[in-house]
Amino acid sequence: MTTKDLIAQIHKKKSFLCIGLDTDLEKIPTYLLSEEDPIFSFNKAIIDATHQFAVAYKPNTAFYEACGRKGWKSLTKTIDYLNKNYPEIFTIADAKRGDIGNTSSMYAKAFLQEMGFDSVTVAPYMGKDSVEPFLQFRDKHAILLALTSNEGAFDFQTLEIDNTTLYKKVIEISKDWKNSERLMYVVGATKAEYLAEIRKIIPDSFLLVPGVGAQGGSLVDVCKYGMNKNVGLLVNSSRGIIYASESSNFPEIAAAKAEVIQREMAKQMENL
Repeated sequence: MTTKDLIAQIHKKKSFLCIGLDTDLEKIPTYLLSEEDPIFSFNKAIIDATHQFAVAYKPNTAFYEACGRKGWKSLTKTIDYLNKNYPEIFTIADAKRGDIGNTSSMYAKAFLQEMGFDSVTVAPYMGKDSVEPFLQFRDKHAILLALTSNEGAFDFQTLEIDNTTLYKKVIEISKDWKNSERLMYVVGATKAEYLAEIRKIIPDSFLLVPGVGAQGGSLVDVCKYGMNKNVGLLVNSSRGIIYASESSNFPEIAAAKAEVIQREMAKQMENL
């Protein structure tokens, strides 16, 4: 999917909501456990109920890997279902990959070519040759971990090196990598005050912003500091939507939660 297509969907739906499909068998409604594929059944119900309010879905691959072969099958069925039934939706493999060049090439092929995701999250610690393989695919994207929402982010990401904060240096250097126009960046909502500085470095790039809702991030602050002329944001919500109810009407409750966020986003877009 091109960024132009993504921007068109954002304006059509008046939404920049990304829903995280962090599907945990211990948290889904128990009656689904009797299904042949409980994870896929849960995901399908969430997707069908919320797709009109969301422009992206982000399965975190750890939740599927933890279930072994069955989990990978559930993940494959989920992405196939999205690509077939909702091709306008932007898909993110939240896999946080990144390794030496030939290994990264295999990771990139797996998620972007074979599985058909539009993007994959990538760790930049190993540098250019570990990221550029993810940027070789036309209309596909690598989403670089820049400034994350977890507590440990301060261990390294905000260190001062040569009078520059490390996360800023990572972003600045990444702009010179081959096909860097296909890069997006992860910036946690709990670090919203940093967004203004980040926008000085990458004013036009898309930012994937986790941490709104359950982790305490503010949508208003994220928009205030991070929104650009094309919106340029994908704000993720996972637990607050998909686990809003444990009853049989969980899809309807999830849809209601997603609609509340979408309406808030539409209000923020009025300022463009």
